[in-house]
Amino acid sequence: MEKELNEEVVLPTDTFASEIDAGLSASPKAISSRYFYDAEGDRLFQKIMQLDEYYLSRAEYAIFDQNKELLLQHFADQGRAFHMMEFGAGDGWKTKVLLHHFVQQHADFDYRPIDISGNVLEELEGSLTNELPSLQVQGMEGEYFEVLSQMQKTDGQRKVVLFLGSNIGNFRQKQAIGFLSTLRASLTDGDMALIGFDMKKDPHVIRSAYDDAQGVTRDFNMNLLRRLNTELGANFDLDRFKHYQSYDPESGECKSYLVSTEEQEVTMQASQAAYHFKKWEPIHVEISRKFDFETINELAASSGFDVVKNLRDKDEYFTDSLWVAT
Repeated sequence: MEKELNEEVVLPTDTFASEIDAGLSASPKAISSRYFYDAEGDRLFQKIMQLDEYYLSRAEYAIFDQNKELLLQHFADQGRAFHMMEFGAGDGWKTKVLLHHFVQQHADFDYRPIDISGNVLEELEGSLTNELPSLQVQGMEGEYFEVLSQMQKTDGQRKVVLFLGSNIGNFRQKQAIGFLSTLRASLTDGDMALIGFDMKKDPHVIRSAYDDAQGVTRDFNMNLLRRLNTELGANFDLDRFKHYQSYDPESGECKSYLVSTEEQEVTMQASQAAYHFKKWEPIHVEISRKFDFETINELAASSGFDVVKNLRDKDEYFTDSLWVAT
């Protein structure tokens, strides 16, 4: 659960239904974590971010607070102008640490949050207009790389792309390299990327972050089934499923499952299909990889970047890695 984008993913019902149908018909069953985020999912994720166990947001916020001047020096590079672009900015809670400092230092930049949700962008732009009226903000609605490809035709200023919250952890290694290589292809030499990585650490700390004592993460994951019932006419009985979390300290893969506690059949009106579950059969709903510096270096080198600097919080739980396109 790295998604600090805090957005509701709204897709045409037929696309939504076809993807869910494919995932529930597969063996093993799987549903993309992108579907966690309806209005109730957003509310529960905001609650997760306030939990003592969920260290990720606080750690990255601290990194920005401690390194805001250093980051400005790298981004601006002797006063040069730059576009700061962020994939899935959400409410901008962490990024505003940087924005406030950059404005106070009279940096020559603008801020361009990129998101598929126009509502999210409108709310963020409204809050920034109130907090930082002198900041140039241009929300860019659409898929990340479509927007970036359009930006290649702009004024030639440096682009600095932020991909925070360890959202990169939702990809396995090959997928991550593909994503980052596509990012690099949308940039020019000298452009930069700041990428958040949740690091390998005490396995008990990681497990607790994704399986908290209050059961908020359980409710967040179970809400996925509730969403399928409401929006696609499914008949999941939530009392017949359990949330289960695993962490493999060797691979760094933290995985979330919804497990059927009995043999049962679930139907879904939108797909006009039925899905059979064996007793204790899981639905895989998320992967959240944890990283070490060897893997970070491999990702950068494999996708056309050099690592400039790795910034860590005091507990060494989290790293924001600054890369330059080469």
